[in-house]
Amino acid sequence: MGDEARILIVCTGNICRSPFIERLLQCRLDERQRTRGRQGPAGTTLVHSAGTGGLAGWAMDERAAAQLVAHGGDPAGFRARELTPDLIAVSDLVLTATRAHRGKVAAMSPKALRRLFTFRDFADLVAGIDGQGAGVTGTDQRAWVRQLAEEASARRGVNPPLDPAQADIVDPFRRQDRVFAEMAQQVVESMPAVVRALAG
Repeated sequence: MGDEARILIVCTGNICRSPFIERLLQCRLDERQRTRGRQGPAGTTLVHSAGTGGLAGWAMDERAAAQLVAHGGDPAGFRARELTPDLIAVSDLVLTATRAHRGKVAAMSPKALRRLFTFRDFADLVAGIDGQGAGVTGTDQRAWVRQLAEEASARRGVNPPLDPAQADIVDPFRRQDRVFAEMAQQVVESMPAVVRALAG
């Protein structure tokens, strides 16, 4: 795998929240890498997703895809998949839609706990970390992401935890359009902190 970092995003069916985060985060990281040139850690970041009850083979939900396009992402070619221990094992960082998903990932792979966060908890924990991030010194992207996960994990006992309502991303599956918009907004609000920290 070399200096390539792997990030895994997890929700339930892998057709709404996790593909939205996967594709938007990949888009934002790729944009950041193009604009930063040779600055920051060397290497690339690959963002993938899966579901604890993944609807394997399904395309992204149409309304989640519409939200993704509205925010500059591309849903083309997406296919849902089931979460497995192997997917967790090869990931340098695992971000989940809710704390319940985090618990399911931890039960499946207890060793992943120090690199396992909800998306919004992670954004809160790494706020303020960028190229000058305290304690994060990795020179290649994989090392950077792993050290960033360690730093975020160390901050769990220092930073006051988010309220559950702030930590979880709402599940829009089979709900009204406004819930899809709310889901997208929750992700988009947390995205800048995550991208700044991951991009180095």
